[in-house]
Amino acid sequence: MNYIKIFSPATVANVSCGFDALGLALETVGDTMTFTKTAIKGVKITQITGADLPSDPQVNAAGVVALAMLEKHPVDFGIDITIHKGYTPGSGLGSSAASAAGAAFGVNQLLGNSFSPLELTQFAMLGEEATCGTPIADNVSAAIYGGFTLVRSYEPLSIVKIPVPADLRVVAIHPQVEVKTKDARDVLPKEVPLKDAVTQWANVGGLISGLHTNDYQLIADSLTDIIVEPARKHLIPHFDEVKQQAIKAGALGAGISGSGPTIFTLCRGDETAENVYKTIHNTYQDKQIDFNMILSKINTEGIKILSYKL
Repeated sequence: MNYIKIFSPATVANVSCGFDALGLALETVGDTMTFTKTAIKGVKITQITGADLPSDPQVNAAGVVALAMLEKHPVDFGIDITIHKGYTPGSGLGSSAASAAGAAFGVNQLLGNSFSPLELTQFAMLGEEATCGTPIADNVSAAIYGGFTLVRSYEPLSIVKIPVPADLRVVAIHPQVEVKTKDARDVLPKEVPLKDAVTQWANVGGLISGLHTNDYQLIADSLTDIIVEPARKHLIPHFDEVKQQAIKAGALGAGISGSGPTIFTLCRGDETAENVYKTIHNTYQDKQIDFNMILSKINTEGIKILSYKL
């Protein structure tokens, strides 16, 4: 393969109770990226559209990943990369992860599929570390594996793909306010009471069980975060109101996507999702804050090949 064009999805991390451990991929929002073999060795990012990001591969999430892969798997060609950001960085929807995971996938195709999905996740984590300061795997694993993923262990890295009920939908609102990942991390509690930890662990187990068994009531009951959300929600304007109205409109649950400011909801079926979408939109439209809305199925495939040339 000499050229490939891919779609790398946006992702929702944490999914309420699963801080730094759970993620899911979206179908309707993401980055479009191309990878082209060149005669000149090395990695070059030739174009970035949709966002103001560095084109230096040493500091760009995609570039960092591509360079690491070529160091591990030396070849006699170079790779040119283009990136079109389909959504705003800093949204809490895994923007750097989409680029990092997309690069891991795309470069791997040009290398003849030399690396496994787990290895691609490890490479993509380097992009997250370069741009966010932490080599987290929840967003990048969801983009690479698709559907819901559980980061069961970091040392050694272990990723578990979780089944997705067919009628599950995501509705999200991205208020156009800035929430820096560092600030969102700084407000987290340094210690957690044992009682709260047990409750959180039980909710994670309940959510995964509900996904496996298509038990929507169990999913709804388990979408509760008593540790991270209470510490972060003040960073997102009108969070409580949006959550309350979404659940009143039929959402199974609502929470903070990643470190915010996006608020996500899970819904059962298209009709409920559309009702929740309208309700959230109406709730926020008089707040004097610009916002974007998302309605999406869960992307069970992950990164998708759009076109290629041999």
